[in-house]
Amino acid sequence: MKIPKLALAMASTALLLASAAFAAATNKTTVRIDQSVTVEGKTLDAGKYTAQWSGDGPNVQVTLSRGKDTVATFAAQIRQEPGPNPDAAIGTSDGPNGSKQLTSIYPDGKRFSIQIGDSGAAPSNASSSR
Repeated sequence: MKIPKLALAMASTALLLASAAFAAATNKTTVRIDQSVTVEGKTLDAGKYTAQWSGDGPNVQVTLSRGKDTVATFAAQIRQEPGPNPDAAIGTSDGPNGSKQLTSIYPDGKRFSIQIGDSGAAPSNASSSR
């Protein structure tokens, strides 16, 4: 009798871990930034970043990482899009002194975007991360 209980416990644990991993993967995307941008006062160099967000409802907390290093954390809002995003991309607007401000993140294949700050207006530039 102990073997079936042990097998059931192991199967339940594996299912729980798999579902947790699946849930975490849905709130993460990889984006490529083609030029330096600023977000919340921090300058991000061109490169590949991982955006991970958490929160309920439209308000989320976003963490941008490059490799294992967290480079920026900021508040944002989820906005529904009319269709799935064809590619992972970002939106920018012109900032002071010719700089670019990160205004939005478009996760690949998702029907929403992540709007940063008061970026309810359409971004002036969207670039694909692929």
